[in-house]
Amino acid sequence: MSRTPHLRAAVVGTGHRAQLFTRALAARPGHRVAALCDPSPTRMAFHNRLLAEAGEPAAAQWEPEHFADLLAKEGIDEVVVTTVDAEHDRYIVPALKAGCRVVTEKPMTVDADRCARILDTVGSTGNSLTVAFNYRFNPVHETVRALLADGAIGEVLSVHFEWLLDTRHGADYFRRWHREKHLSGGLMVHKSSHHFDLVNWWLADEPQDVFGYGRLGFYGREAGERHGLRRDYTRAHGADPADDDPFALDLAADDTLRALYLDAERDDGYVRDRNVFDGPVTIEDDMALLVRHARGATMTYHLTAYSPWEGYRVMFNGSGGRLELEVEESRWQAPLTGIASAGGAVHGDTAAEHAGGARLTLRPLWQPPVDVPLVTAHEAHGGGDPRMLDALFGPVDPGTGPVREDAGAATHPTATERDGALALGVGLAANRCFETGRPVRVRDLIPGAW
Repeated sequence: MSRTPHLRAAVVGTGHRAQLFTRALAARPGHRVAALCDPSPTRMAFHNRLLAEAGEPAAAQWEPEHFADLLAKEGIDEVVVTTVDAEHDRYIVPALKAGCRVVTEKPMTVDADRCARILDTVGSTGNSLTVAFNYRFNPVHETVRALLADGAIGEVLSVHFEWLLDTRHGADYFRRWHREKHLSGGLMVHKSSHHFDLVNWWLADEPQDVFGYGRLGFYGREAGERHGLRRDYTRAHGADPADDDPFALDLAADDTLRALYLDAERDDGYVRDRNVFDGPVTIEDDMALLVRHARGATMTYHLTAYSPWEGYRVMFNGSGGRLELEVEESRWQAPLTGIASAGGAVHGDTAAEHAGGARLTLRPLWQPPVDVPLVTAHEAHGGGDPRMLDALFGPVDPGTGPVREDAGAATHPTATERDGALALGVGLAANRCFETGRPVRVRDLIPGAW
């Protein structure tokens, strides 16, 4: 009896987020994780244990320096890139040149030169690159897109997007490599690219001009001392002042974090539990933008990374009315210490503890407001993760069909390299504005996207 052929996959970067892809590929027929690539043998061994739990054979473990050999010797068909953002192009480009299908975590990369290198390679090879923007697959966001596309408020003239990270989730970006802009691009690139892509997708439009201000006003040594929040330690593990610090992360208290990071420090020296009120921190924690899109709609955008509650509000103003979305992912957080500072509910689950739910209100001109019924999901990112994985790799059980009967290219469009470049362009333009105080044209930063 012939066996079902498998696409041989390589997962590059085996940190916490990579678990999503390792488990997804292991669970789906037609895919097999054949290779892992990471500086840490300890982290790769953790992912091989995940494969063993799924009844899958162990994957070969490779160091990043030998990635080209990995592609050839392991017969790789598809590559999933989920490593440090500044390293994405290091793997995307050779994988595309080798003829592999490539999926990369957002953001696609962190600067204009790396972006140009990726776009040039896609153009010269004709191979496929997909950026894993999971917010497109959240059913609430799909409802918003459908209403706008159907003309529920007429022509969209302006958008206001307010996003708040609470002091549990938001603080975590200031403990790890994300707090160094040369590695992550800052929150405008690493996190807000989610929202910039979402607005581009909602409006079916392209960003054109950006202006904004950003500052580090809450985290970092100077602000921590100014606000009386700083404790005197460099990293939490083994530091007495961190014992009752609500901003400290106890890696040893969680089996997964201990295995992926504390036990792996001997491999590459990466410290996952740095003091959020210590240096160096080179990213901002409070940012305000004004973005103009090609067809004239403007977006005001504000990110706060130190809020008492977590979620987002999006308001669309149109020629025929207004559409208002509010999602409370966490209404408040108790001042817990240790692992609770980074743990808690699955991000985006609006039914979790302290969550306030999602509300969508349509306010047409000359008519009473209407509360729009919503389908909400309780998996990660409001159900975006599992639906995205189905779109990328097929359903776990092919006999069950697609996630929804109407799921297809129009309903579940995966993001291309151009989508990734346009979302990145807004974040890079924002960073340039923070430095210069002058407006920036996205096309001037990312000319290859047009």
